[in-house]
This record gives sequence, structure tokens and C-alpha cells, in this order.
Amino acid sequence: MNKSPLIYFLFLGLFVSSCSNTRFLPEGELLYTGAKVTVEGKEVSKKEKKALKTALKEVVRPKPNSSILGLKPKLYIYNLAGTPKKEKGWRYWLRTKVGEAPVLYSQVDLEYNKSVLQNFAENSGYFNTKTSADSTRHGKKATAEYSVKPGKQYKIKEVKFPTDSSIISTAVRNTRRRSLLKKEEGYSLDAIKEERVRIDARLKEKGFFYFNPDYLKVQVDTTVANHQVDLIVKVKDEAPKRAETPYKINKIIVYPNYSIGSDSVKNNMDSIKKYNDLTIIDPENLFKPRIFDRALYFKKNDLYNRTDHNLSLNRLVNLGTFKFVKNQFRVSDTTGNYLDAYYYLTPLPKKSIRLELLAKTNSANYTGTELNLNWSNRNTFRGAELLTISAFGGVEVQVSGQNNGFNVYRIGTEANLVWPRLVAPFKLNSPSGFVPKTKATLGYEFQNRTKLYSLQTFKGSFGYLWKENERKEHLFNVTEITYASPQNVTALYQEQIDANPSLEKVIEKQLIFGPTYSYTYTNTLQKRKKNTFYYKGTIDLAGNIAGLASGANIEKKDAIKLFDVPFSQFVKIENDFRHYYKFSPDSQLASRVIVGAGYAYGNSREMPFIKQFFIGGTNSLRAFRARSIGPGSFDGASTNTNTFLPDQSGDIKLEFNTEYRAKIYGLVKGALFIDAGNIWLLNENPDKPGAKFSKKFLNEIAVGAGAGLRFDFSFLILRTDLAFPIRKPYLPNGDRWVLDQINFGSGAWRKENLIFNLAIGYPF
Repeated sequence: MNKSPLIYFLFLGLFVSSCSNTRFLPEGELLYTGAKVTVEGKEVSKKEKKALKTALKEVVRPKPNSSILGLKPKLYIYNLAGTPKKEKGWRYWLRTKVGEAPVLYSQVDLEYNKSVLQNFAENSGYFNTKTSADSTRHGKKATAEYSVKPGKQYKIKEVKFPTDSSIISTAVRNTRRRSLLKKEEGYSLDAIKEERVRIDARLKEKGFFYFNPDYLKVQVDTTVANHQVDLIVKVKDEAPKRAETPYKINKIIVYPNYSIGSDSVKNNMDSIKKYNDLTIIDPENLFKPRIFDRALYFKKNDLYNRTDHNLSLNRLVNLGTFKFVKNQFRVSDTTGNYLDAYYYLTPLPKKSIRLELLAKTNSANYTGTELNLNWSNRNTFRGAELLTISAFGGVEVQVSGQNNGFNVYRIGTEANLVWPRLVAPFKLNSPSGFVPKTKATLGYEFQNRTKLYSLQTFKGSFGYLWKENERKEHLFNVTEITYASPQNVTALYQEQIDANPSLEKVIEKQLIFGPTYSYTYTNTLQKRKKNTFYYKGTIDLAGNIAGLASGANIEKKDAIKLFDVPFSQFVKIENDFRHYYKFSPDSQLASRVIVGAGYAYGNSREMPFIKQFFIGGTNSLRAFRARSIGPGSFDGASTNTNTFLPDQSGDIKLEFNTEYRAKIYGLVKGALFIDAGNIWLLNENPDKPGAKFSKKFLNEIAVGAGAGLRFDFSFLILRTDLAFPIRKPYLPNGDRWVLDQINFGSGAWRKENLIFNLAIGYPF
């Protein structure tokens, strides 16, 4: 094909769309295309000029219309929609929600921006800065041009703190060790403002409740040396006496049933309970006093500090029982410098019932719906315990793949009881602002896999959940029990077992019990960071104490049974590490590595099927059918003689995913991704040749690539991915890379290789 006409029409299209944006401008108006800022003079280095230019350009206002590759699509859509006749309809929505009104040159105030640039430069230490402003017109477009000639930047020679012996001056002086104002660094008004805030925060930890940053001033002495300044930190003379006074805590009064709409404080003063240092006004006796003693950090005669103030509020909120939490401190009427602390708590409704209809997808490429009925009691035993009882039912179907038609039907019930403390035979305290929790669970589920089998599962657990801070979380289940029993095994599935005996593991009775522990670290909530991380490590120890006590050894004698079922004995470890690198607010590179291994011993020869690893599917290797890859170079699909494709499981898992995500337009985001990995068995299995893990494991890695769209509706993210394999581990060695076979124009290739994934949420 001749590319010249294509390039010609492309440039013509760009030119026409660019011109069309100025065609709709009001008479006499110009389209503002942005500002150019130049930094001149020999007083500053090239590095300083570059940094200063970038910073200065950010403060100029207004900002021009957003553009992509020189085009302004939002402005074009605004013009295309025209002027709607009424405030509804698609034109109005397109113009106001998608489009962007033109930024006109008449909105630009050159003199104002000139003064802003000068102030910014001088506030950054470039005193004696000179600025000028002008503009350039090109047809119906105009650009603002600013020239900045800064003087040499002033550096900090010395930072002086108060030297007198007053209480407040001594407290301010004691904060100097971590001062943000450093010798030899450039003068910065922003740094001075941040220093005042820092000092105030430190004083709040020392009892100075009524102090605030405005009571501090930093004097600048420019006469000390050439292009140097001394900064002198002082407490203002007009600071009130109480701001210079440290306060202690006297009374702590709690209103646990406070109503915003009525005068519940005055009406309830006749109902007072004393508990340690607390005064609790709870006439209806809704709560046990000890929950407030655990939640509140302040004790009588404690020096006020902001940390305990915030931790107490955080704990009250994290109890999950109160709709509103309000706190006040007032000067006490006792002798000395004391504060009375008041806590006004408005409870949520004690009992609630909720009916939910959910759309869901899972890692096995099944999509379906589920109906949940949940009943909750937020204060079961008057200690802010949360009791939740739920019943659910649902159906899942595989919309694409070899398991199409083998639907899954589920019904079940579950009860959870959460205590807002660590229930243990010995006292445990957590210094965190997050309430530690104890959770007990009992559940039952009946699952019917159409044409195959049914499975009853009973489960129970008891454990602890606590957070050190917003980044670190621990979950320790003292015991986690699962009992699974099969029913209604069909002739079709029995035929599959005859052809592949390893499938019998799926319908074996299973009894699994033992402790589990997981640790999670994440700083992904810190939006300003370019690099953020997520890590979750899990260890599962099943049947170890029972196996040790009973001397279980399946290699020497029969498996020991409990309730006529052999109990499982194994160790399983899994690590999930994720890294996110932000190129900009609208684009990032997300990567994930999963490494896991399980080892069965003692009373078990193999890991129970439900505890093994799987790979492939919407949240895994998206270029392969769910749970269809591995183990190793084993090809489960080719050995299968029926329409049903069984899940493949393994004892070892290695997976790597990387995905570039970027905003395309509005709520639509795009992604390009590569997934790689596989699972393996620890031991040889004659029914699965090539499945054992060996030193050649890298040669058995499956690789897929693809692209997708994400529709961000705020309340959920709808994800569509289209992927295809580029390396197939089950092919003969030497033929596993299939890049040369990619042919999007071939219907046969697309049918065999293209995988469409529909899911909710990001894969990681």
C-alpha cells in the first residue's frame, strides 16, 4: 500500500481538527495556547535555571486547554456539541461532562502573572528578581511569554532558636534537632512555613494544646553576609498565655449514646458511671465501660499529646459501632493547667439486614451472579462485638472456554463473630491506632458442578487480626478447619477418573486443620510516591501437631484417620510481591511476582487438591484458559477425551505479570500486559509426564501477552482483556515459542489462541 496518501490525509485531519477549534470562538477573541517562561541571567547555574523554569511554569494561570499530541479533543467535543437548548440530553452531557470550554486569551492577566512569578522567585531566595511579560499572536491563537531574570540565590548562614528560659521558648528550642531549615541551603518561604507547622506538631506532643503555627515568626536578617541570611525563630509577643502553657488531662467524659438532634448531654447527666479514670454517661446501659477504657489512650494526669488524641479517635471509629465520633477539650475548673476531654459518640443502628445481588467473576473464568442475605448485630454482648449471619446462593458459568456448559451452583450459610479486642487467656495490648480484632467463623456450602459432582464443605476458624499501622497488617488463625465431602459423582466424571486417575483427588474426602498466618505490607495508599509496593506472605501449617503427636507416617503405615477421614499434613508458603511505578497521575507500570510451594509429609503423600496451586485465567495468565496450564510441560487438554477440561494443580508456583496502564479518555483506561509462569509437582506422577519440578523449570514457563480496556465507574472497574499465548510449555522442546505463528487475520488461529477475559477490578 502506498503510504504517502495515508500520511497526507492524517496531517490534513490533524490540521482540520486544529483549525475547527478556533472557528467557534466569539468575535474578537483569541484561543489561549499556554505560557512560555524563560529564565535568563548569569547569576544562576543551568541546573538552577531548569528547576526554576519548571516550577515557575506551574504557577502561571490560567492553564490552557488539555491536549494530546498537539490536538485538543475535549475542546473539539465541546464545540461539536454546540449550545444545548436545555439542561439535559446527550448534547448537554457531551458539552459539560466530556467537553472543555475554550480558554480565551482575554482571561490572561499578564501583569498579575508577572507579579506571581516575581514573588515565587523571591520567596525561593532569588532576591532582586526582574520580570517582564509579553504575548505573541498567531492567527486566532495567542501565547503569553514571560521573562524572569533572578538574582543570585541567598543561602542560609545560621538558624537561631529562642535562648531565654521560659517554658515555651525552651520547648521550641528543644525541637531544633530535626529542623527543616538547614545551613547552606537556599532560602525558601515554603520551608519556613513548613518549619512553623513542624514546630507546632512537636509542641502538641508536649502538652501545648492551644498553640498554633501563627504564634511563631521567623525573622530574616540579610545583612550578615553577601547573599546569605540568618533565620531567627521567635514566639510572637502577642501569643496568648494559654498557648504558652502545657496542659494535663483531668476528667475524661464519654457520652456513648449522643444524639446530634437533641440535648442528650443535659438530659443524661443523672446517669453517671465511673470506670477507672473514665466518667461514662450511658443511661440505657448500651455498652460495657471497658471498651472505652481500651479505646482511649488518655489517663488522668497524662500530659496532653496529639498522638494519643488521634489514636483515641481512630480506635473509636475503628470499633465500627459508631456513626459519628466527636471530641472536645475544655479548660478544667480545677486548680492548675488541666483539660477535660469529652467524647460524644452516636451509635449506628444496632441491628441491620441487607440484601445484595452481585455480579462476579473468578480466576477460573467463571462469570455469574450471587444473591446474599446478611443480618448484622453491631453490639451483640454490649462490647461492640459484630455478629454477622449470611445466607447466599448463586450460579457461575464459563462464558468462554472448554468448560462452557459445566455450570456451578452454590448455596450456603456463614456466621462470623468479631470481638474488637484480642480474646486470649493472657492480656495483650496493641499500641496501634487500629483496633485489634478476634474473629470466629462457622460456615457451610453446597456446590453442584453440573454433569460432574457435588461437594459439601464445612469450615470453621478462630484467629486474630491486627494492624501495626496503615501499612502493616497481620492475620493469625490459631486454627482453620475444613471438611469436604463429595456427593453425586456422575458417570462422565468417573470416565475422566478412569482416563486420568489423579482427578480422583478432587472428590476425596478431606479433613484439613491447623494454624495459618499472613503478613501484608503496602504503601500504595501514598498517592504522591512514584514507587509503591505491596507484599503478602502466607504460611499454612496443617495437621503438624496432630501428625507429630500420633507419629503419622504414611510411608510406613496407613494414614491415621479422624472421624473416619485421613487428616492432611503439609506446609504451604506463598509470597505475593507487587510494584507500581507512576509515570504520571494517569499512567503507571504495575508488576507482580508470585512464588509459592507446598510440601506434604507425615500423614499425606500429596497436598489436598483445594490447597494446591493453580495458574491461568482472568487474574493470572490471561492468554490461557483458567487453571489449564501445567503442571510443567504436561498437556492436560490433549489427554482429555471429553468436552470437560479438568483443573490442573501443582505443588510449586511461579508467576510474573507486568502491565502498563494509562488513561485513554474520560473513564476509559487502557493496558498492555505480559504474563508468564507455571506450576509443577514435587514428585513424579505417571499420569502426568513432565509435571515434576526440575532444574529445567525455566524452559517450561508459559508466556502470554495482550491488551485491554478498563472502564472506571468509581464504584467498580469493569475490565476486558484480549490475550494470546507467545510461549506454550506443553509443545515439544524447541517449538515452544510461537511468535512466528501469530496471525490475527486467520480465523482458525484466533479461535485457538485468542482469549477474551471479562472481569471486575484490576488483576493485581
